[in-house]
Amino acid sequence: MIESPDNALPGIDRSTATPLHRQVYERFRTAIEHGVLRPGDRVASARSLASELGVARGTVEAAYSQLAGEGYFCAQGQAGTVVSPSLPVQRPVRAGSRPVADAPALAGPAAPPPPPLQLGIPALDAFPRKLWARLMARRARAMGAADLFYGDPAGHAPLREAIAAYLRVSRGVACQPAQVFVTGGYRASLALVARTLLVRDDRVWIEDPGYAPTRDVLHSAGHRVVPVPVDDEGLMVARGVRRSPKARMAVVTPSHQAPLGVSMSLARRLQLLDWASRAKAWIVEDDYDGEYRYAGAPLPALKSLDGHDRVLYAGSFSKVLYPGLALGYLVVPESLRERFENASRIASNGCPQIMQATVADFMRDGHFSRHLKKMRLLYARRRALLVEALHKAFGDGVRINLQAGGMHLIARFEGHRDSDVVLARRAQAAGLNCQPLSARGTTSVESQGLLMGFTNVASPTQARQLATRLRAALG
Repeated sequence: MIESPDNALPGIDRSTATPLHRQVYERFRTAIEHGVLRPGDRVASARSLASELGVARGTVEAAYSQLAGEGYFCAQGQAGTVVSPSLPVQRPVRAGSRPVADAPALAGPAAPPPPPLQLGIPALDAFPRKLWARLMARRARAMGAADLFYGDPAGHAPLREAIAAYLRVSRGVACQPAQVFVTGGYRASLALVARTLLVRDDRVWIEDPGYAPTRDVLHSAGHRVVPVPVDDEGLMVARGVRRSPKARMAVVTPSHQAPLGVSMSLARRLQLLDWASRAKAWIVEDDYDGEYRYAGAPLPALKSLDGHDRVLYAGSFSKVLYPGLALGYLVVPESLRERFENASRIASNGCPQIMQATVADFMRDGHFSRHLKKMRLLYARRRALLVEALHKAFGDGVRINLQAGGMHLIARFEGHRDSDVVLARRAQAAGLNCQPLSARGTTSVESQGLLMGFTNVASPTQARQLATRLRAALG
């Protein structure tokens, strides 16, 4: 329940002939009928409202009595007075519009669930929400005055320590907590790198096909992207050297390339590191869902091979916990630490402290590693469910080349004369959020295919239903 909003009760007008109690009554009734106050909302006590409006307490009590008599208010003992829960819910009304009844009984508009086959969304049904709620509640109860102030723009110290420990053990990244910077996610990490290390019109290698937000962030910062083709071994470094040997940076997804899903070979990794060392360029390693590998152990990060301190490692919690957390992290070489500390102070006051502290507790108490293990097993099963359902629905008309890891698959449909863009539009019209591979940048024949997220395919029945809908949509 909430107190009545500030705009629910405009100031009292003493210059009119309308009695004061009637003005209070009319303003509450209008606020309820226009959806500004909703069923169940708690209203201010007569004493406090009278003090705020500068009227006698009896004036407000008279208005409340009339509202209660007409069914707008009801008393709930020690809980105070609330808008009657039995009233129909009204949607908030814009100027010039009319109120509409029967909206969902929520304090605010509910966000719709992600559509089926959405990319990049972890299994929301498998997130340990009760555990998370307990951790957050514990943190909220323990908050002191210092916790209410801005934290370190570089990140909450215990979280930086937990991230450094996790990366050292699971990803082979040797770093100190001071080299870890907590950000608002991958885009924020890349934007921080661009502001700190690049100047306008600098050239940056990006993968082709690649991750669209990378291109968007670099373009918006005024840099010139150089698409470099990707094959079965990852970024084709030799092509990048031919196209732009003096590029200032390369952004790569070596563990699980986005979107093709291939892993960069050791030879290519060493070749890329050698180029960066000789060209005095930087490499941003976006560890895009690198935690999810279903054949063998997760690959070590490119950063673990970096003997010349040219790699900046970017990770995110959006795909291992949940997207709404909006937290990521960036590991920078020790030689750049002070520059990034200064850049962080200039750019931001930091991320919410209570969220960072909760993630730190989640990691330090061992829940993070257990959650990742659980998700790897779950995603392997869910991927198998979707693959089986697609094969049953399309038979030989679909080709799926599974990679070792990731959160999506690529389905190529044989015999269709339409492009993958057209097929994706048909699927989306049927409520299935398939994405065309060709929109990610390349124009080769193998670029044709539909990208499908499988992490929220919860059962064999759901998998069959989705495959059947897709078959009907594609024709």
